[in-house]
Amino acid sequence: MHNVLEVRNVSKVYEQGNVRVRAVDSVSLGLSRGEAVVIMGPSGSGKTTLLSIMGCILSPTSGEVLVDGRVVSGVGEDILPDIRRTHFGFVFQSFNLFSALTAQENVEIALRLKGHDRRRLAAAALRLLESVGLSARASFYPRDLSGGEKQRVAFARALAGDPAVILADEPTANLDSATGQRLLALLKNLAETSDKAVAVVSHDPKARGFVHRVIVLEDGRVIT
Repeated sequence: MHNVLEVRNVSKVYEQGNVRVRAVDSVSLGLSRGEAVVIMGPSGSGKTTLLSIMGCILSPTSGEVLVDGRVVSGVGEDILPDIRRTHFGFVFQSFNLFSALTAQENVEIALRLKGHDRRRLAAAALRLLESVGLSARASFYPRDLSGGEKQRVAFARALAGDPAVILADEPTANLDSATGQRLLALLKNLAETSDKAVAVVSHDPKARGFVHRVIVLEDGRVIT
């Protein structure tokens, strides 16, 4: 099966004075469309660093990152923003919504940044909110939404521009257990129905039941 995202033998090393920390150590993995995976491991195991490398936010110290078969590690900083904008949707635990904008307007901004036709922004944003079961809350401001609803707006925003890959860093950390599980189920459903590759970093052991594959990191290495 074709990997839409792949990392090959990537490492990330941080150095400060005589201190040298290998945050990610020779990791190789691939993601295919229609697949949801969870990256797990203790704090400090390199999960977020690996996710940032996968999303072309951080450059690896060594190794390769391939997006749709193309090696993108090592390309210039003038090209990376376009790669991120075209191929990736990002979800973070802190929601990162604009408090002065409605749910719909928060999604419209993402669509505009992805180059969507401005005349069709409203309709496209409503479709994305509908895909995460939130069209009835389109006119609500973040202050009027629950934590789970805010995160669903963030999911809708990540889907703007129809990216092939969704990367989520602890998306359920600020949610209660039941809401978090519903959102993990939503991510798996989005992978299967929208033919996307989804990778989630999570501390929650229950996340194992909502994905197709589990990747466990320890000291920067994949152990299973």
